[in-house]
Parts: sequence; C-alpha cells; structure tokens
Amino acid sequence: MAKFKVEIELEKRIREQIYSAIQGPVIERLSTQLSSSFSDIYWRSTMEGHSFKVQKNTMKHLYDLFYGVKKTLNFEGDIDFYITGDASVNAFSVASEKQGEPNIININSALIELMTDDELRFVVGHEIGHLINKDTHFRRILGFVYPDTKTAPVILQYKLRLNEQLCELVADRYGYLAIHDIKTCVSAFFKMSSGLDITKLDVDMKALIEENHKRLEYFLKGDGISIASHPVNPIRIQALNLFATCRKQESLDKKMDDLISILLKVGTSEVDQYMPVFIATAGLLTAYSDGEVTDEEYKHILDSLSNFEMFPAGFMDAIRESNKIPEMFEQSVAAILSVEPSLRDELFRYMLGVIFVDHKFEDKEINFIYAIGEKIFGYSEKEISSMFGAMIQLAFIPDIISLC
Repeated sequence: MAKFKVEIELEKRIREQIYSAIQGPVIERLSTQLSSSFSDIYWRSTMEGHSFKVQKNTMKHLYDLFYGVKKTLNFEGDIDFYITGDASVNAFSVASEKQGEPNIININSALIELMTDDELRFVVGHEIGHLINKDTHFRRILGFVYPDTKTAPVILQYKLRLNEQLCELVADRYGYLAIHDIKTCVSAFFKMSSGLDITKLDVDMKALIEENHKRLEYFLKGDGISIASHPVNPIRIQALNLFATCRKQESLDKKMDDLISILLKVGTSEVDQYMPVFIATAGLLTAYSDGEVTDEEYKHILDSLSNFEMFPAGFMDAIRESNKIPEMFEQSVAAILSVEPSLRDELFRYMLGVIFVDHKFEDKEINFIYAIGEKIFGYSEKEISSMFGAMIQLAFIPDIISLC
C-alpha cells in the first residue's frame, strides 16, 4: 500500500517510553477492571441521538466514499460514520472500548459542504489512520493516570505534546494513501485552516505550495514554535510532500528529522537558548565539586533541565562528552546575564539548590560555591553567606539516617 513505512519511528519510541514510565501494563489492567465504558456509551448515544448516521439506503454516495477509503486502507475493524450539524471545519474518530462494537468517525457538516470528494477521502483516511495507529487507546490509558494532563510532570507534558503532533503526521500519511495526490492534501489543509472554498477564490496551487515553503523557513530558522496538539500547517504539508516525493526511506527519514526538530522546541526566547547549557553545566560542576555526582543530584539536574529540553538525558550526555563543561558554564552565564541581568540571583540559587539535594554539605562544595559566587557572579562573601543562610532556613532538611 505504501512505498515507505507509514509509522514514524520517533512517535513509536516516545509512546513506548511514556507507556513504560506510567506503568502501562498495570494501568491497563486497572482501567479495564474499573472502566464502566461510560465514554463508549456517551459517544454512541450522542452520535445516535443527535447526528446523522451514514447508511447505504439513505446516503449512498457518502456511504460508498467513506467505506471505499476504509477498503483502500485495508482497515478490518467496523466503523460507523456520522455527520453532525456543526459549522466548525472538523472531524474526529473514537475507537470502540468493547470488542465487537464499531469504531466511530464523525464528520462535521461544514466539512461535507466545503470539501470535494477527494478532499473528504483525505480527511476520512486521516481519521482511519488514528484508528490504525491506536491513538485513542493510548489516550485512554494516559487519561486514567492523568485525567487532566496539566497535572503531569512538565517533561511528560512535553513528550505527550510531541507524541500527539507526530500522531497527526502519521494520520496525515494515511490520508494521503487514500488518494495519492499531494495537491488534494494541500487544498484540504487550506480549507480546514481558512474555512474558505479554494475553487471560488481562484487560488494558484503551485503558488500556494511555494508560499508554504516560505512560511516553513520561519520555523526552520528558529523563530517559530509549534505548541498545539496538531503541528502547524507548514510542517504538515511539507511532511506529506516528503512522504509523496522522496525516493528512499533514508532520504525521507533524514528530511523528516529536520521538520521534527521544530516540534522538539519548548521555548523561543533568547535566554531559552542558553538556559539548558547553564542548568546542565552548573549542575554537574556543583554536584561534582565534592568528587562525585550522586543519583539524587543527577535526577535533580535532569528535573530542572526537563523544563527546557524534550530529551534532557541525551542533552546531559552530550554535555558530559564535550569535555568543555567549565568553559560552557562560564559562556552560558555570560550569555544569559547579557540578555537578562535580573536572573543573576536565580542562577546562583539554582547552584545552591544542587548542594541541598543530598541533605548534607561538604567543605569542598562550600568552597566551590563561594569561589563561583565571587568569580562568576560577582557577589561578596557576605552576600553569598546571606543567600546560603536564607536557603538553609527555608529548605534544609537533615538526612534522616543521621538522626536514627
């Protein structure tokens, strides 16, 4: 069906990582035992009660179109298609929870009115792609642990966002495979983003694709960020264009890496460029000032780094392998303070915080902090003592073993 793998390796890897981190097998067992299948009942009741079910005897053209896409993509599960009276240009899929129950795909009426038949095939193929990729199933497992994903750790929130965006790119590939025409995909994206009928506006498709490349440059050169659950359209269009035109899997993967790099960004300010280097180098230098980096200290640094990096462990490994930690540390401090001098106290307090992680202070650590505070941050000895003392009064907890 496809000349390349439809799945994106990074999406698969991140999903497996998240599944393992949240103890997926245990959560699946619990959620299966405790689930009342309310969501299944809710969606089916909503669709059956308020939407129009596409059936052969009532809407033959759309029935043949929708089920034709299902056949083209070799999807064997049952699907009930519905049309809902809604002015938003949108569609969605809901995987069934119970074995034997049909999956649900809903197409809003605005899409039916706006799209050509081939554009509708792309949209339906995209939604079937979500079913094939088992995206709903994964979201249900995650939703059991975090009904509100905003309560999840920051690093998990970043990974979930990236996973959702990559899932959309995978689903887009299935949409393309339903029609094998990139121009139709582009016109569908244009209509979904603008709500306008491209045929009425006499839009030059070639010019539209060229304009997409120009807009993509904004993101590739580092100015833009894609933070919604769906990747920005310039990325989606180029990703599909690569899938349609690349001749070798290796070439496709390499060019996709450049696009995906945009999705990995978690910040756009000038300070965000230097902060990860500071956190990693300052943390390692402080932790190692007594001769070793403990597991607690390493986890503390990673936790701080996770606010700025999608893959903090890999970033830390690269820093450690550079053999330039002291130089990178000094350069990052200088760069951050040149942009935002008011962050001086915050940077220094971060280094103080690393000392507190193992609940004890070594002379080497204290000497290091005073030396760095004076040389790099320009504090007096009294200022350092004042900041250190304030943190002790606020946050110091003795090691429990020392009191036993």
